[in-house]
Parts: sequence; C-alpha cells; structure tokens
Amino acid sequence: MSIDKKLVEETLATIRPRLQADGGDIALKEIQEDGTVLVELQGACRGCPMAGLTMASQVECVLKENVPGVTKVVNASAM
Repeated sequence: MSIDKKLVEETLATIRPRLQADGGDIALKEIQEDGTVLVELQGACRGCPMAGLTMASQVECVLKENVPGVTKVVNASAM
C-alpha cells in the first residue's frame, strides 16, 4: 500500500504547533514501503529526554489514526 505523502505532511502540520511551542519542530525524512515513516525531531526536541514519549504519544498515534498504511514512526535523529 502506498502512503499519501501529502496527507503525512498535512498531519505533521497539525502536530507541529505543539512542538514549536516548546522550541522544537519535526520534518518528514522518508516513507518506507512497509509503512514506516521516518521523521526528524528538530530544535529543542532533538535532544530532549522526552523525545521518545513525544514520538509514541503524539506523532505515531496521530499519524496512525489519520494516515492509512502507517505502521510505525521512527525518529531518524536517533538512528
């Protein structure tokens, strides 16, 4: 199943204000064939000890709910 990149970007745009309020941001890096979405946390979010929780509770949850085919979200900065 091909994931709609535009829909991923639009969904990330809904998350972005919450991250920017804390001095961070997020960028889409890649969408893989298996449904994995690679994103990069930026700014204050990049080295934040809560980044893992942010990925699980906000980014991954919201993308899975709103974008058909997303199976998981990975922080490319942590790879």
